[in-house]
Amino acid sequence: MAKRAMKKTESKVYKQQLVHLRARLRGDVTAMADSALNGQDADKTARMPIHMADMGTDNFEQEFTLSLLASEEDTLGLIEAALERIEDGQYGLCQGCESTIPKTRLNALPYTPFCVKCAEKTQMG
Repeated sequence: MAKRAMKKTESKVYKQQLVHLRARLRGDVTAMADSALNGQDADKTARMPIHMADMGTDNFEQEFTLSLLASEEDTLGLIEAALERIEDGQYGLCQGCESTIPKTRLNALPYTPFCVKCAEKTQMG
């Protein structure tokens, strides 16, 4: 017997959470990108490191910010996919085994496309 996706009234709460999370992450991504890529050029002369260790720290901070930025972009992609599943009536179904994703998992990770067992198999978490 095929599992049924979540009712539209139930998925409306998750849609609101996803839209809010997407807006917050977009703001964070923009701020991080500006800081990592543009902000350093504007202040370069004002905060030019005097010591090699300071330059290394600046480079590390920029690489760390860019790494976080990539992670945020991945999460935004998962959020967009979850919003599409809501529109398609497939939200709440695992994309691996097609079973129902428990609401406790969706409350923690509303953008997850997998149940816990399938997430462990795919390493998506």
